[in-house]
Amino acid sequence: MSQQQQQAIRYGDLFEVQGELAEKAVAPRDAAMMQTAENTLTGHTQKGGAAAVMQSAAAKNERAGFVCHGDASEVADDLGVSATETDFPAGRTVITESVGGQVVGKFDQGGSAAAAGTPGGGCGGGVTIGKKPVERSDAAAIQAAEVRATSRTTIVPGGIAAAAQSAATFNARTTKDEEKTTLADVLSNAKAKLPADRPATRKDAEGVAGAEMRNDPFLTTHPTGVAASVAAAARLNQQALNNNNNIDDIVQ
Repeated sequence: MSQQQQQAIRYGDLFEVQGELAEKAVAPRDAAMMQTAENTLTGHTQKGGAAAVMQSAAAKNERAGFVCHGDASEVADDLGVSATETDFPAGRTVITESVGGQVVGKFDQGGSAAAAGTPGGGCGGGVTIGKKPVERSDAAAIQAAEVRATSRTTIVPGGIAAAAQSAATFNARTTKDEEKTTLADVLSNAKAKLPADRPATRKDAEGVAGAEMRNDPFLTTHPTGVAASVAAAARLNQQALNNNNNIDDIVQ
């Protein structure tokens, strides 16, 4: 995307949604409705959550003249915006946020939100991974990302996948969260640790998500995990082919 915003930021640019919603511009009232739903359920606006991402996109669309301040998309207006909570074993509560019945965000209650893309270039920031302790599923996802980025059939000695595997093993033996190795620790300066890289694609995102799910006890991807960030990077790359959102760049 160039320095001047050329088109409205749509739901399909930010989230894994389909049909009419994917083509709709994110509008200010949509974002306001999501913020209300989020605040009602959690008592605050989740940093990096769907409401924050939608507010940022709606503000950019409004400044660029694609929507007006009081606008709402037909899908959000007709089918609604919601935030619901689901309890899982071990005291885990997951908040699921939806627009028009399609999921646009998930996060652990009290934790971090799913990574969600915001347009790059002159119109926004990049995609980051939160301070999440490295787990076995993260190590598997990082290995899948590294293999795809480097086109190697084995992990790079001393690379990020090897570091993630060591971190996952260490964390499994560590009881205090503050002493555990985080994704940010493992993925710092990732670009320098890779012998090669290339732009993330939808196929990359699917492969990484599969690896993360197969190694997760709940058979799901984590809202702030590697798969979510690769998926966001792939969406950004598809939207703006000239951006440099490489698989390793998502962790910078």
